[in-house]
Amino acid sequence: MIFDFYRQFKEDNKYKKIIGDDYMIMEYKCPIETEKFQLLAEWNFITYVISGRKDWLLPDKVVEIKAGDALFLRKGVYTTRQYFEEDHCVLVFFVSDNFIRKFIRENKSIIEPRNGEIIPDQIFEIDVNEVLRSLFYSVYNYLKMETNDIPKDLVEIKFKELFFNLVLNPANRKLTSFLSSLSRTSETNLEHVMLNNFQHDLQMEDFARLCGRSLSAFKRDFKNFYQQSPGKWLMDKRLEYARALLISSDLNVSEVCFESGFKNAAHFNKAFKDKYQLPPNQFRLKNITV
Repeated sequence: MIFDFYRQFKEDNKYKKIIGDDYMIMEYKCPIETEKFQLLAEWNFITYVISGRKDWLLPDKVVEIKAGDALFLRKGVYTTRQYFEEDHCVLVFFVSDNFIRKFIRENKSIIEPRNGEIIPDQIFEIDVNEVLRSLFYSVYNYLKMETNDIPKDLVEIKFKELFFNLVLNPANRKLTSFLSSLSRTSETNLEHVMLNNFQHDLQMEDFARLCGRSLSAFKRDFKNFYQQSPGKWLMDKRLEYARALLISSDLNVSEVCFESGFKNAAHFNKAFKDKYQLPPNQFRLKNITV
């Protein structure tokens, strides 16, 4: 089961948080018994580690963060791994594409344009200098206050200060390039979302949310871009991914099934045989011995 990161936190009153129109700040203490889980975030977010450490697992690498580290993560599905030495406490800054676009357009004079540059990264490691660290802790102290009357204007100033710190630091060049790229379009890159999340067991509504569209608009734009329905594209993409895993990985067939986004082994076996004329286990044996 995939944890709905943004919505769960927004709706659960037990978490300390500050909510604005295009942002949300919260403190989160991960339960120590939770080792590994998947989460869905429909908004971009920055996480700053107060204590503990955690791994963010990507298909091609592992990003480990510990106390004092910060990451910017694009909206999408992530798998994390928790360590048990101490509680994992983080500040999380959710921010919408609209907030970022507005910030970039209002501050073009200080942000070098990089037209046409494609930034495929999902996770950006943030250089945390003393100014940024102080800013994180000032926000942390607001969350510790026994009041819910913190002015939204003040919070928005803090958010803008955070982004000024990011884009003015040359060490965050790649992140700045990504932020700048958002200002060149009013819509989320549908292709990027699909290619980075097709292997997860998501509902069509979840893909639409990640793309920043209503379900009907998502289906229409998808058909225009791929010339086929999302359901057909997802099935083909997941089967192609399963085929690659069967040939190149040590995962058993059940693990390949779930890693490819299928939640039902019988359905996976039938769909795979329909496409490749052999059930998964026989396909693997044939291709390993050739």
